[in-house]
Amino acid sequence: MELRHLRYFVTVAQERNFTRAAEKLCIAQPPLSRQIHDLEAELGMSLLDRDSRPVRLTEAGRLLYEQAVLVLERIDDLRTMMRRFREAERPRYVIGFVASTIYAALPHLIRRFRAETPGVDVSLVEMASLEQIAALKDGRIDVGFGRIRLDDPAVRRDVLREEQLVVALPLSHPLLQREGSLSFAELAGEALILYPRVPRPSYADQVISIFRDRGLEPNIAHEARELQTAIGLVAAEVGICIVPTSVQRLRRDDVVYRELIEQNITSPIIMSRRASDRSHEATVMASVVVEAYREWGWKIPEGLDS
Repeated sequence: MELRHLRYFVTVAQERNFTRAAEKLCIAQPPLSRQIHDLEAELGMSLLDRDSRPVRLTEAGRLLYEQAVLVLERIDDLRTMMRRFREAERPRYVIGFVASTIYAALPHLIRRFRAETPGVDVSLVEMASLEQIAALKDGRIDVGFGRIRLDDPAVRRDVLREEQLVVALPLSHPLLQREGSLSFAELAGEALILYPRVPRPSYADQVISIFRDRGLEPNIAHEARELQTAIGLVAAEVGICIVPTSVQRLRRDDVVYRELIEQNITSPIIMSRRASDRSHEATVMASVVVEAYREWGWKIPEGLDS
């Protein structure tokens, strides 16, 4: 039994059709069929019910499929591991980010950082603000872009920008029958979708605090794992969601965004770094933010260009 036998078998099992599987594998159908027959002959049992349309797995086929998928995933992991080992001498810079920042200025900043550091292997990891602090201290990431103010003497935090919040509503929501901004008093009775569900504290707690600071108790209908799920639930009319204004770039025909009457309601975008980090990459990242903000006419965070 060779790896190619497993790959061929898994592809046929997933496509449930020899013709489509052959096209996906970029081989002719007869050689593919022979390889599957050879595998069945070696194992001494039938793996596929070829008389059914579409092709179905036998009991033995289901068992082999489950194990073959795990083996192939492990092989892919091994390839990735060896590639990283080969590239270990190349400097790496890992950026942690919360999902909502990817709709703001972060992609532009990352492109500029890559251009300024062509010899650095830049990678991105999505993680909550709370997780970023531990990841920075453990050395798993080098910079984090989040939204929660968390104090830790080992971490330097720079508030890059205060972003206005808006409310996302399903297209058929009754509050959309009139024009104009909406107030938190109007939203308090609506089914509210929060994100992320874990870990806490998080942006979800910021939203809860906004309601409670006004003597209102939010009607929490669902806590989603991530932003994209929350917006999907809004589209499905499960409830409404309070999101940063940049999330409007996640365009959907079945979701409408409305401004809030309370104009001073914001969520910060915070860049976090190890307080002891004096690396060239850390300096470049700070200068990239300063230069971009200066070009855009935005207020440069105090102390960032020092």
